Amino acid sequence: MTLTEICMIRHGETNWNKEKRIQGKTDIPLNETGKSQAGVCCAAAKQFEPTVLITSPLARAKVTAEIINQDLQLPLYEMRAFVERSYGDAEGMTIEDRNRYFPDREAIPNVETFEDLKQRGIKGLEEVCVRYPDERVLIVSHGALINSLLSVISKGELGTGITFLQNTSITKFTCEKGEWRVVDYNNTDHLTPVNE
Repeated sequence: MTLTEICMIRHGETNWNKEKRIQGKTDIPLNETGKSQAGVCCAAAKQFEPTVLITSPLARAKVTAEIINQDLQLPLYEMRAFVERSYGDAEGMTIEDRNRYFPDREAIPNVETFEDLKQRGIKGLEEVCVRYPDERVLIVSHGALINSLLSVISKGELGTGITFLQNTSITKFTCEKGEWRVVDYNNTDHLTPVNE
């Protein structure tokens, strides 16, 4: 029986997160809070007992993965499939400004469509399952990407437009014989020491 377990962690906080700016594919580094969040994520990641570690190539995800990996000591693989959604011309804007100038999020010039995002994410997860059957895979990625996967796997009950994912929150999926299941989402129990 093939059962691949996936644990997805949203990257730590950046200054743009703090300022409520749209990041998308703009490569913004972690701030000090983000580094602390990644640090306390180590124990939760260790508990999952991952055998494989994958990251989005964007710095905020990659550095989060590198901090978590100080304890795990796993080879770190980059996969472009797990990069954040491109928000096109809205990147750098505050959420307030984006909503004012682009009330229709799908009509933002140069935006990656929601359909394309979902397809890219699911294709990435399927590739992981083929490449790492019966493994426990830890993936550090981004809010919109993880939310799009939640939308697909929960058949719209969770995810985009419904679930807000905290920085370094943990979301878990399993894939058994091609059947996907949401095990946990937006778990932030490990962040209590940072948030106090």
